[in-house]
Amino acid sequence: MCKELDMLKPQRKLKAKHPRRLARNHEITASNRLWEIDLKYGYIAGENRFFYILPIIDVFDRVIVDYHIGLNCTAQDAARTVQAAMFKRQVYGTDDLVIRSDNGPQFISHHFEESCIKFGVEHERIPCRTPNKNAHIESFNAILEEECLSKHEFQSYAEAYDTVSQFIKDYNAVRIHSSLKYHTPNEAYRLLQQESLKLQSVRV
Repeated sequence: MCKELDMLKPQRKLKAKHPRRLARNHEITASNRLWEIDLKYGYIAGENRFFYILPIIDVFDRVIVDYHIGLNCTAQDAARTVQAAMFKRQVYGTDDLVIRSDNGPQFISHHFEESCIKFGVEHERIPCRTPNKNAHIESFNAILEEECLSKHEFQSYAEAYDTVSQFIKDYNAVRIHSSLKYHTPNEAYRLLQQESLKLQSVRV
């Protein structure tokens, strides 16, 4: 009997789950302290398929720091987008940054959680059915839907990619915000880095 048991394959070891960090209240007084990330779908009529947009917004200066656009959006894509954004802002390994998401499959995956640990960024997730706790990226995605996605009938993925990329670039460089004292997000970030602009703290 013992020999028979020895021949059995060992049970697959389950990975220990990372502890879920619920979104907590923050008072944000500078850039690169809290970023929000969320997934948005678009439709390509000419190819009868969906595509995915995954933007990251800095809640203080409202810049879309980086984004992923693709026919798929995996945990690996989400992790690469966070990493690219951190390199762009030169905050890799500073341990000051929190990234907030919902509970989508990309964000609850082991790969995304382990990547955040590797990058030195704290990942927190909002409770289910509380999109108001991710309000800044939800607001951007609503603008993206109303002013871009709903106004175009894309015939190809290339067309969709170019159109959405340009919209995000214009959002950062052209669209002014009253909360930024009527500067664009890019202008606000530049002035904040030069200590030439003071903004009210953001409570989230």
